[in-house]
Amino acid sequence: MLREAVVEIKKKESKFIRFFKLLLKLLITAVCFWYIATKIDFSKALNALFKANWIFLFIALLFFILSKILSAFRLNIYFRNINLQLPEWINIKLYWLGMFYNLFLPGAISGDAYKVILLNRQFKIAYKKISAAVLLDRFSGILALGVILCIYGMIVLHNYKYDVLLIFSAVLAFAGFYFVIRFVFKSFLQSFFPTFFWALGVQLSQVICVYFILLSLGIPLVQHEWIFIFLMAAVISVLPISLGGGLGTRELMFAEGARFFQLDPQTGVIISLLFYLLTVIGSVGGLYFNFHDPLQNFSEKSDPMMDG
Repeated sequence: MLREAVVEIKKKESKFIRFFKLLLKLLITAVCFWYIATKIDFSKALNALFKANWIFLFIALLFFILSKILSAFRLNIYFRNINLQLPEWINIKLYWLGMFYNLFLPGAISGDAYKVILLNRQFKIAYKKISAAVLLDRFSGILALGVILCIYGMIVLHNYKYDVLLIFSAVLAFAGFYFVIRFVFKSFLQSFFPTFFWALGVQLSQVICVYFILLSLGIPLVQHEWIFIFLMAAVISVLPISLGGGLGTRELMFAEGARFFQLDPQTGVIISLLFYLLTVIGSVGGLYFNFHDPLQNFSEKSDPMMDG
């Protein structure tokens, strides 16, 4: 089933387009790291990296994993809106595999595209409906990310003009997303507020994850600028322009953000690399489900774990 899904998606794009996309991501990632290398001493950064407190990093990893479990729960709410009934554990396994595809197979198939194809084959639900559920799930996450970003922006920027702009942007984004769902995706309207609060839980879990990364490096937690930079980097990493879900672009944002706030750019790169390391560790388990289809032998009618 998995191989068939991959083949079907690959047919939708020519070899040239896939190669060009991968080459462009490699180029952008390489350019970002080249630029960073001209601004910081990587040997000192790596030395500080190895001195990090691994207990705090382990706790950070737990919060990262928690954020992904919450993400899977949020997505399943949208699935139920289209009468796609997945037990939570099966949905988590499917989500986990999608994480692996997004991080380790950037030139082959995205995790979201994989889920759309596989669920369509299994449940015979229209591509458009499943794609809409996955797309709205992404946008609800971005909306929550934007709201938290605005809050931290008001904390660290210390400029009432920026405060007004941030508040206006948050309200506009919230209202805009609501009206799009209300008038374009009416079947998902009932899930707008539940998924938004789940999304807040996702983003706050990742913020806590970064706070523990700061603790692991001995950085005072009152330096909220690092969280603001992290959130800005998270927004940039949403764009599929580099490898591994923002590798290179996230580090560049941390380095330049640190300079803007007169912080140490090397520390910024370390924070970013540690978060990426936790992402890799948290995603690599999805490889198991590449060989063990999460939906294999699954039946809506016979599964005793079915959630309403």
